Amino acid sequence: MSNLLSLLVETADPRPEYLAKVLGVKQDEVERELAELRDSKTILGWMPILNPEKSASEEVRAVIEVKISPEREGGFDRMALRISRFEEVESCYLMSGGYDLLVFVTGKTLNEVAAFISERLATIEGVLSTATHFLLRPYKERKQMLVEDGLLEEKPPVSP
Repeated sequence: MSNLLSLLVETADPRPEYLAKVLGVKQDEVERELAELRDSKTILGWMPILNPEKSASEEVRAVIEVKISPEREGGFDRMALRISRFEEVESCYLMSGGYDLLVFVTGKTLNEVAAFISERLATIEGVLSTATHFLLRPYKERKQMLVEDGLLEEKPPVSP
């Protein structure tokens, strides 16, 4: 990974003037490398990391373990791509272990996510089973702490 890519991953600051200063190179060199990284689809976009407890986000997130039957000549890829195309699907990964795909889903309400899973995902031919886990509280996202030490409500110790 280039120094520029490492810095982008660490800081998530895409400003060429900032990157050039930190790397000790000319801004036009950074702009040229950024263009190459976009053209090669190494960099696909920029996403902010939001703290759901501080932003106005009321979305419901779930992680779904999906067991699928691999297709002849398509293996797991065709099914994974089909599932990935749903608007509700945030991320989809092929996994090793007790299930085949790990799917992250978002929706406005718990019922909306549950309906997506039971009516659209689980009914796809080749989906053998699903196990859904709703995310309750985030603590860390993409190496960023979302809850600071000491800010959680302290509960008094329980005594017998």
